[in-house]
Amino acid sequence: MIGIGTIVNTGAVIAGGLLGITFKKGLTQRFQDTIMQAIGLAVLFIGISGALEKMLIIEGTGLTAGKTMMCAVSLAAGAAAGEWLNIEKRFVSFGDWLRKKAGRENDSMFIDGFVMTTLTICVGAMAVIGPLQDGLSGDPSMLFTKALLDGIIVAIFAAAFGAGAIFSAVPLFLFQGSITLLARVIQVFLTQAMIDNMSMIGSMLIFCVGANMIFPVKIKVANMLPALAAVILCTAAGM
Repeated sequence: MIGIGTIVNTGAVIAGGLLGITFKKGLTQRFQDTIMQAIGLAVLFIGISGALEKMLIIEGTGLTAGKTMMCAVSLAAGAAAGEWLNIEKRFVSFGDWLRKKAGRENDSMFIDGFVMTTLTICVGAMAVIGPLQDGLSGDPSMLFTKALLDGIIVAIFAAAFGAGAIFSAVPLFLFQGSITLLARVIQVFLTQAMIDNMSMIGSMLIFCVGANMIFPVKIKVANMLPALAAVILCTAAGM
């Protein structure tokens, strides 16, 4: 059945989140803070490894880094578009609406948990390629693998942030479900090079999520999401 991959992925996110919240109840604040730092460190290296995988090129006996100009242009253009659209504020507003609907008005970590978890599980190659495979050939195998990974990730996020992490299932379902339904239209416009470069930029954005969790900075990651579209245009232009 086409779409089963996203349904299973969404269910795994909810199940993982519920498991994480159960685990969180037995943790003191000291343990929660340390776990959050550990998650942030893991997310940083997930982002670094994903980006370098697409940037590093073997030349002879050494490695060289490519696509640096594409990254700079895509991120700058995407950030400008995202700031103009104020995507971060819309994310926060949606998270606040979900918090009220869930009756969690007093949960101060709900929105942060929702935003960070959503960006981590929705930005990446598997979140695009998986639904495309499901929609084009009815093959949900990649999404089944992603479901397992996301379940673990959300369980850990929920243990640190609480219920907000579970509600990342909503944008995940909408995002991946839309790609599955529109797979045949999207396929016409996406080349393998475009998908690879989207994966690279997505990994950089995941790195920013980790940085927000560890360091006293606030990178507006959601406002950089248009960079995923900008890199497609840069790839098409042969940059």
